[in-house]
Amino acid sequence: MTRFRQHALAGVAAALALATGGVAAQQASGAARPSNLETLKQMKVATTDLNIPTVAQDGPKANQLRENLKRVKLPPGFKIDLYAIVPDARHMAVAPSTNMLFVGTRKTTVWAVTDRDSSGRADEVKSFAPSLKFTNPNGVCWTKDGFLVVVEHNRVLNFPAAEFFYEGPDVAVIEVVPQGKLIPPEEESFNHGARTCRVGPDGMLYVTLGQPHNVQPKEKIDLYDKVGIGGIVRMNAFDGSKREVFARGMRNSVGQDFNPKDGSLWWTDNQVDGLGDDIPPGELNRSTKVGEHFGFPWFNGKFRVAGSPAAPDLKDVPPPANTPLIAPQIEFPAHQAQLGMTFYTGNMFPQKYRGGMFVAAHGSWNRTKPSGALINFVPLKADGTAAGNEVFAEGWLDENGIYRGRPVDVAVMKDGSLLISDDFAGAIYRVTYSAP
Repeated sequence: MTRFRQHALAGVAAALALATGGVAAQQASGAARPSNLETLKQMKVATTDLNIPTVAQDGPKANQLRENLKRVKLPPGFKIDLYAIVPDARHMAVAPSTNMLFVGTRKTTVWAVTDRDSSGRADEVKSFAPSLKFTNPNGVCWTKDGFLVVVEHNRVLNFPAAEFFYEGPDVAVIEVVPQGKLIPPEEESFNHGARTCRVGPDGMLYVTLGQPHNVQPKEKIDLYDKVGIGGIVRMNAFDGSKREVFARGMRNSVGQDFNPKDGSLWWTDNQVDGLGDDIPPGELNRSTKVGEHFGFPWFNGKFRVAGSPAAPDLKDVPPPANTPLIAPQIEFPAHQAQLGMTFYTGNMFPQKYRGGMFVAAHGSWNRTKPSGALINFVPLKADGTAAGNEVFAEGWLDENGIYRGRPVDVAVMKDGSLLISDDFAGAIYRVTYSAP
């Protein structure tokens, strides 16, 4: 048994012990019936209805989605098709051992998506752990030993062996960060509350925490730096311990991934709104060590935000002393809203793409002429830095400026194919390659 698995199982045992003690105390005092979360933490039954409705995968909607995909342009040899109908599909976590994945949303559902016959197309889509109540469970990711982490707006949960125990509504769960403890509750907002997560080479859980303003007011800067809002925090993936702020100086990151070659963490960052069609740029950043600062709210890329019409109160606020402000690796066109990203680790695609990054651009809202709704590819130089940026797939924004889809996330399947989620159309697409 690996040390990591020993630690993980110890975390489960500790969490269950704490849950049992808390429920016992409630019962002894005659308190109200425990919540479903407390019940599941004891591995007890929370609901007697074992039937979970599934999402239909055929019919007129599926046909129309396939028709829309005919507009998508890809390099020669690549093909795109509908993989699954998944309402509000956001960030994806490909299962380690089975032919399935879990999909977060900005609503109240995490989806379990299964290709039972290995056909390259999902057969079943149903909600995961429906006896629990999720709130904006956008972030989903895996620990090294197969525990599914779900990061909500202000809570973190961990599900042992989720890919094997998802069939019923009740699942074992560890409460990593209780409700209201990821950020101060008074800082909760409908704006920039979609978290993303990854487990790093160090086994720690990394979580992006977008700050809730267009540009935070000056009286919030110190608090946000301390808590990690407008940054990335890391912690133990099983009990939330050893929490620290890993990176600061971002506005709203909605995508991150580790380079498997050198362990550096890359992440997208969305730019300030309200300054016109072409400024500021979107960002792709690279973190190489703890404590780095990436410039916000003073800069978005090379554009100075502090003192601009978006942040006049920051005109005379100095940036942090003795802390270099790190420039992005890539500046994207303004307001395309690059979100999810992944390193390509498969073998199906040509050599050009291996070891590079795919980045999903959701598409603009704060622009007179819409832009985005595409997939970027970013290759790397020998030294591990970005070597440029090109469009890999586009066509979800039609000739009339109407969105036929809005890509959110990208994920690599075990066979090397690439999945693309789309929360506007409520779908997941699969890109494959065969030599032309």
